Amino acid sequence: DLSGMRTPAGMIVGLVLCPCGLLLTLTGTLAPSWRQVSRIPNQPSDLVYEQGIWDVCREQQSSHDRLCGQPDDLGYFKQVPVRVAQGLMPTSLVVTLLGLVVAALGVRCWRTDPWHLLAGISGLVLLLSGLLSLVPASWYTNELWELPAPADSTLAVGYSLVLSYLGSCLEILGGLALTFSFHHCCKER
Repeated sequence: DLSGMRTPAGMIVGLVLCPCGLLLTLTGTLAPSWRQVSRIPNQPSDLVYEQGIWDVCREQQSSHDRLCGQPDDLGYFKQVPVRVAQGLMPTSLVVTLLGLVVAALGVRCWRTDPWHLLAGISGLVLLLSGLLSLVPASWYTNELWELPAPADSTLAVGYSLVLSYLGSCLEILGGLALTFSFHHCCKER
C-alpha cells in the first residue's frame, strides 16, 4: 500500500523552505551590506560604504576597489539594533540547524511512517528560528535612518538585510508547514 508510504505535503514544503531560509539567513548574517551609505559630502561621488552587523566595507564603484575592515568612527557597532542583530542572527542559525535535524528525524528518512509529533515539534523550533532572525532584521530596518552616518549622506537598505528578511519568512512558512504534522497526532489519538 503506497498511500501509507507517502510523505505528507506539509513536511515536504517545510523541508524545502527551511534549508533555503537557512542559506539566505546565513548569507544575510555574514555579508556586510545591511545598509548602504552613499553621496557622502567631500568624498568621491561613486564612494559607497556598506555596513553589515560585523564589518564595514568601502567601495569605489567606478574601479570596484573594495576595502573591508573600515574603522567605526561614528559608533555604528555600539548601536542597540546592531548589537541585537549580532546576538540573534547567529542564534537563529543554530536554532534552524537544530530544527532541521529534528525535522529529518521526524519526517521519516528510515521509517515507514513519519513521526508526526517530532515533525510538529521541529516545525515549532523552525518557526522560532525564523522569528529570531525576523526581529533583528525588522528592528534594524525600523532604525536604519537613525543609526549614525556621515551628515547629509544618502542611506539605503542593503542586500544582506533583504536576504535576512526573505530567509526569516521562508523559515517561518516552512516551520508552519511542519507544525501541521500535529494535526495527524490528533487524528491518531
